[in-house]
Amino acid sequence: MFETKFVVVVREDLAAWQKLNVTAFLSTGIAAAKPDIIGESYRDAAGNVYHPMSIQPVIVLSADKETIGRIHQRTLNRSVPASLYIEEMFATGHDTANRQVFAEFGPETAKVVGLAFHCDRKIADKISRGARMHA
Repeated sequence: MFETKFVVVVREDLAAWQKLNVTAFLSTGIAAAKPDIIGESYRDAAGNVYHPMSIQPVIVLSADKETIGRIHQRTLNRSVPASLYIEEMFATGHDTANRQVFAEFGPETAKVVGLAFHCDRKIADKISRGARMHA
């Protein structure tokens, strides 16, 4: 059992490709910020080496628009660093454009479609309250 949780929450009304895209992007943010959660490289029976991955499971949850907004506020209220993806980022084509559009919105106006965080599991459970396992 891990003392921490790696949580990704995606908005339930997104298209399947958007959910996958958002989950991937948000996970890279957590991995970059928390390199200690990344394990060793993988090696198959033939000796091929593959990139290391998270040492613990990534919990992927879904939530409606209102719930994901509350979860976002809880991360801010508890000062839990998070990766955040907003709706307007779907219309951009690269990182610089993502940063530009992201900077146009604050917590009250951002149309959050996904967020990820890694923290103490009890705090993670409180923050993610209302979201459910992604189906």
